[in-house]
Amino acid sequence: MSRFAAAFQKGRPALVTFITAGDPTPNATPAILDALVEGGADVIELGMPFTDPMADGPAIQAADIRSMAAGTTTADIFRIAADFRQRHPQVPLVLMGYANPMTIRGPEWFAAECAKAGVDGVICVDIPSEEDAELGPALRAAGVSMIRLATPTTDANRLPAVLDGSSGFLYYISVAGVTGKQQAALGSIEEAVTRLKAATDLPVAVGFGVRTPEQAREIAKAADGVVVGSALVEIVAEHGANAPASLRAYTRALADAVHNAR
Repeated sequence: MSRFAAAFQKGRPALVTFITAGDPTPNATPAILDALVEGGADVIELGMPFTDPMADGPAIQAADIRSMAAGTTTADIFRIAADFRQRHPQVPLVLMGYANPMTIRGPEWFAAECAKAGVDGVICVDIPSEEDAELGPALRAAGVSMIRLATPTTDANRLPAVLDGSSGFLYYISVAGVTGKQQAALGSIEEAVTRLKAATDLPVAVGFGVRTPEQAREIAKAADGVVVGSALVEIVAEHGANAPASLRAYTRALADAVHNAR
């Protein structure tokens, strides 16, 4: 059984958490990741900082700037990932980011580094399914999941293309906007999850705009997973290298809400 399958088959919804690698520094990131796991996160998304994060709101944009100012490199990110895999052999780890850092040295190089570091999946925000050849084949050949994004505008005609070659889980972006700004109405999320689950056996995790345990609980009543990012990134912004204690406590509140939603 893959780590993703195990994480999403515990008889309850899964909590997926996001932080930016290298924020506030590469050396501070391991303790931050450990705090998320200790707080009850089931899946970890590790953001790769980028100069033009077009899908991200102010909180993650600022985290990318802090990370790059600290000198974070792709080598640092893979080192962080490999060390995480040694400490947490069962927790799925996803790299999330943009095409340029993932493809600049060639997709085969990136896929091989992911496999070597124990990365389970990759979310590339700006490679749509129609351009899968840019990265997808290399990842699949290396045994790394290509996790695709569905949105409120992904209609029945396009959904098969989004699902083709996708694995791990399907990430449903619940709003047509950037991270951390607004939240979709619960009714629209329930309708979308029902539609997506009728088309795929992949778990459906819902993100964008989920900030509180109460919001996470309501979404978890319908979805297989709930993704929280900006709210956690803001804790890192406030506390810096001292963030782990606050992150652990807030993640625990989120995990309790998601795991007990049903």
